[in-house]
Amino acid sequence: MSNRQLTAEELLAKFRPLYERTVAELTQIAAGDVGLFWALRRKLSKELSYSERGKPAQRKVLKAKKFKQQAGLCTICKQELPKRGAVLDRFEAMEGYTLANTRLLCPVCDSKTQQERNYK
Repeated sequence: MSNRQLTAEELLAKFRPLYERTVAELTQIAAGDVGLFWALRRKLSKELSYSERGKPAQRKVLKAKKFKQQAGLCTICKQELPKRGAVLDRFEAMEGYTLANTRLLCPVCDSKTQQERNYK
């Protein structure tokens, strides 16, 4: 299943107003303080990312569990996974990073998988 994309109508009617309200509120809270505006925007971006992907420490624990579960092998090519750089791949992005929804891939197989999925 491919990831849900916003339609042109949703972008215009739903996303754009949400984005504009958010920027306006950040601007108001920062009250002209450029550094505060930057820090608020950055923190909001990080927290939104965490709500989708989990925090890095959580993914690190999950990667260790998957490494052990997969006996240190890439699930596609069955070659030994590198000690650094193995990729935690989600089957369904919207289901998040869970033990059941992920697999650990070597970088080469991950690149091939991303190309097959038409990700850039």
